[in-house]
Amino acid sequence: MQQKISILSVNTASNRGKKFPVEKLILSQAGAEGDAPAEISGQVSLFDIAQAELFSEITGARPLEFGHFAENITFEAEKMLDVKIFDRFVKDEVILEVIQKGKPFHDKFREPGNYVMPHEGIFCRVKQGGILLAGDEMEYIPKVFKARIITLSDRASKGIYEDLSGPAVSAELTGQFKKIGWRLQTENIIIPDDENQLRNLLKESLESGFDVIITTGGTGIGPRDITPEVMKEFIQKEIPGIIEMIRWKYGIEKPAALVSRAIAGVSGKTLMFALPGSVKAVNEYMTELKKHFEHLVYMVEAVELH
Repeated sequence: MQQKISILSVNTASNRGKKFPVEKLILSQAGAEGDAPAEISGQVSLFDIAQAELFSEITGARPLEFGHFAENITFEAEKMLDVKIFDRFVKDEVILEVIQKGKPFHDKFREPGNYVMPHEGIFCRVKQGGILLAGDEMEYIPKVFKARIITLSDRASKGIYEDLSGPAVSAELTGQFKKIGWRLQTENIIIPDDENQLRNLLKESLESGFDVIITTGGTGIGPRDITPEVMKEFIQKEIPGIIEMIRWKYGIEKPAALVSRAIAGVSGKTLMFALPGSVKAVNEYMTELKKHFEHLVYMVEAVELH
């Protein structure tokens, strides 16, 4: 849920470690001006004052000064934020995008067996620069991934039988994103095995900013099996390895699996997959694919976790 945060202090330091309040924080994609180089270029750190107060209460430490945890931005929120990767903090032209929540253990921030920044620090990359001041308010915008699942079936589109493969994809995808801890909205659509309908729907899906597009059906070698050909018109980078592994894994015992022409790839930052139409095949493919979603998203977003 979107909410406002209030900036209490902006902080920098020429050396790593504790930072000190400054009049303004000048941000560019290289990071904060006048600040020690971050471990990841362009990285800016935020810290909720509520966590600092909790730290003081637990450890009995003296009241902590702004910048104590090496944060660039000390903020206050009306409610504790459930921050996830790719959430954003926005003020006017400034856009900060979360690339990591917490960092590996850091001895520098440990006191009497308790440490906070490694677990509660919020680390962002600067998507758009600008100036932030103490007293400014930023909008916290949670990232919600969007997935569109498209079932291609002449009979299911006419209501002759119920589509089961599309809901199976949705269930597997929802379960995996929940396991990762990411927010997800799914949308299911059924269309006939029609080349033009699929082409128009893929185009509209990409223009609408869907993060994941998965089709089921139309990957065989019949005259109306056109899904891979149409999807390849939009894929900019194919990911053959995952699909080939799945084909061979299940094809050893079920030779019919080797006939599937399933494909995977990327268009911009959108992951695209064309899967077979049977529920059994969908479950087999999704069992393997879901292991890779987190890594694939990090790759297309150019995020390197340290």
